[in-house]
Amino acid sequence: MKYTTCLFILCTFYATGALAQSPLGVWKTIDDKNGEAKSHIEIYEKGGKLHGKVLRLLIKPSDTRCEKCKGNKKDQLIVGMDVIEDLAAQDGMWKGGKILDPESGNEYTCSIWFEKGNKDELRLRGKHWTGLYRTQTWYRVK
Repeated sequence: MKYTTCLFILCTFYATGALAQSPLGVWKTIDDKNGEAKSHIEIYEKGGKLHGKVLRLLIKPSDTRCEKCKGNKKDQLIVGMDVIEDLAAQDGMWKGGKILDPESGNEYTCSIWFEKGNKDELRLRGKHWTGLYRTQTWYRVK
């Protein structure tokens, strides 16, 4: 009985720790130009990979469309649109997916991670095929 109780406690502790380190949830993005809160993005799991969709625009009207996007996202509402797709866990971070910048319509390879043990700040890097990249910090919405 003691063995079963200890095993249950360890499993519960491990599961709680794993959830605390997850990027799943809602994140506030910040505009690089003026430092204002720009949007809320929900990171969710689908098919074993992470995706992110726009829940709310904070600077622009909620009916803003992605005029510069290509393909099936062209002229679609930004709110509700997946802007992060197919991130897979690897070496303590999530990478191998892509991110869309609705302002420019450009897509970049993407990786996300937590830095310095702070689970309320998510680092996100979008990388262009030329090797140039931009890193942002997103903040968990509570």
